[in-house]
Amino acid sequence: MESIETYQTLNAPSDEVLYKEKGSKFYGYAFPVESEADVKLHLEALRKQHVGAVHFCYAYQIGTEQITFRANDDGEPGNSAGMPIYGQIRAFSLTNVLVVVVRFFGGVKLGVGGLMSAYKLAAQMALEQAEIIEKTITVQFSLAFDYPQMNKAMRLIKENNFQIIGQNSDLRCQLLIEVRKNAAGLIDQIFTDYSGISVVRID
Repeated sequence: MESIETYQTLNAPSDEVLYKEKGSKFYGYAFPVESEADVKLHLEALRKQHVGAVHFCYAYQIGTEQITFRANDDGEPGNSAGMPIYGQIRAFSLTNVLVVVVRFFGGVKLGVGGLMSAYKLAAQMALEQAEIIEKTITVQFSLAFDYPQMNKAMRLIKENNFQIIGQNSDLRCQLLIEVRKNAAGLIDQIFTDYSGISVVRID
């Protein structure tokens, strides 16, 4: 199985879009998310924004190798809302994304087919409004060493284009570095040749 090195997600939340069908209004939103806690925050904010709405249907996908996803119909007939929304996340080849469609009922029932079409189109419109970007999958490592090894450690980090994302200097130096996934297997080889530098992967 080929290893995945990059993934597509959203750069920022999309602009609000509106799709109308037989009096019902479907407001579509797309958000970049990193966790289910992010999903909950966006849903709570939308419920406060749209107090009179009947349904807050959504779908999300999180992760690159271990995928977590959910499709929620929020009271609409089974699979008439959440799955069409999730289908658009898949169609755009995205992950770490939440799409929410908020419905205001217009007095005319649309039927399952009409609902599926409306939720799909509102989700599609929201994703079309968003800026899609490609991100590199990275892995984090903690390096620990005594001060005499500082120059050696910094030289190795620079030579291999690793990124320092955190630093703690107490009795020993500790650096948190981020590396491309395809270079993660080389970390031990790069640093363990030098005594005094310990490496721990952060999962």
